[in-house]
Amino acid sequence: MDIDKKSLLELKLVHYFITKENFVPIIIHGIEDEIWLENKHSEYRIIRLVTRKIFNEEQYNFDIDKTKDISKQIKRKTFNPFMTMLTIYLNFDEDIKEIVTSDRNNTNIIIDTEEELLSNEIIQKYYKSINDDIEYKEEGIELLAKITSDITKKNIEENERFSTMYKQKKPIVTWILIGINVLLFVLRYIIGDDLLQIGALIPDSVKNGDLYRIISSGFLHVNEIHILCNMYSLFVLGPTIEHFYGKVKYIFIYLLSMIIASLFVMVFESNSAAAGASGAIFGLLGSLLYFGYHYRGYLGNQVIGQIIPVIILNLVIGFITPGISNAAHIGGLIGGIAVSFMLGINDKSEKSQRITGTILTIVLTGFMIYLAFFR
Repeated sequence: MDIDKKSLLELKLVHYFITKENFVPIIIHGIEDEIWLENKHSEYRIIRLVTRKIFNEEQYNFDIDKTKDISKQIKRKTFNPFMTMLTIYLNFDEDIKEIVTSDRNNTNIIIDTEEELLSNEIIQKYYKSINDDIEYKEEGIELLAKITSDITKKNIEENERFSTMYKQKKPIVTWILIGINVLLFVLRYIIGDDLLQIGALIPDSVKNGDLYRIISSGFLHVNEIHILCNMYSLFVLGPTIEHFYGKVKYIFIYLLSMIIASLFVMVFESNSAAAGASGAIFGLLGSLLYFGYHYRGYLGNQVIGQIIPVIILNLVIGFITPGISNAAHIGGLIGGIAVSFMLGINDKSEKSQRITGTILTIVLTGFMIYLAFFR
């Protein structure tokens, strides 16, 4: 069985970008004769392979306009306004090649043959290792089988890593956190101590030395409805974060989000008292949002699409309902994202990203401490 040169070039490109450069396919509904690949660590985040024939300038302009619309959608969903894309046209009419242009974020090139691939400046600058990946000893059906097998194996490995992370485990930490909150609520109810005296967040008291209130306030609740709502939210969100990040990272996310939430209250609601686990719970929402962003290829943007309306709704409720600390909610949300950035996600976060996240978390926490205690 012989494979035509165009199809073979396409297969070799797909094989290289998936197996060697760790790109993953993006499903774009309604798109034909195109392959979209993504790798957020690559120089070009999106690689687009266009296999259909481009005959004239009108067809090319239509393709550019359509691609810009899809790019805008991806940018909105990924919160990345500076996303870069490399479009490789594999079937472009010889007479109109001069019309192909590029801009700052979108580079367009034409590759008709393997020789053009190996001599292209963009390919050689950013993906030079492709030189060693397009020569195969197999031919015909054997070559097709090898390329298909390699791509399938790579996708299976990615799916297995995700499945291992997603596999249900006993949410021990979540149950411990719920147990501590419930136990303290019951004890306070039995003893009858005043919430303000035993550990609620009172900014002036914290500034006068009661630093423990920054954390203790996150485990105390005003009444039955208050603890019921927060513990139900923790029951729903906690196991998911615990499974995705692991128990140790989960504890860090929960506690550091709680601390940052308390600091936000001290800065922006300094004349009020606060208590409850909602700041830490919003930290879990931020952490889930961060995870969904990284694994949207597997989750189909469902996490992001579902969690953002929940966050917005709760913030709106907080703004219109007396007695709810939106400063704690916003602080916890920002803290959860920052801490998740710092801790990273297995197989997704590079060391440089975790260092950046650590710096961001330290600067955020330090700045809020300065505003809360020293301004």
